[in-house]
Amino acid sequence: MMEKYVCTGCGFIYDPAEGDSLYFIKAGTPFEALPDDWSCPICYAGKDAFDRL
Repeated sequence: MMEKYVCTGCGFIYDPAEGDSLYFIKAGTPFEALPDDWSCPICYAGKDAFDRL
């Protein structure tokens, strides 16, 4: 089971089962596999602003 991550800036939850259609991230993509320049689609915080749920 892939883990979800929450943005500490705005509370957005990245769910690997859903991916991120804004950045063309396919469903099933684990957080660790997101590109280094990926950012929160709500507040644009970087990956380092996310905590594992």
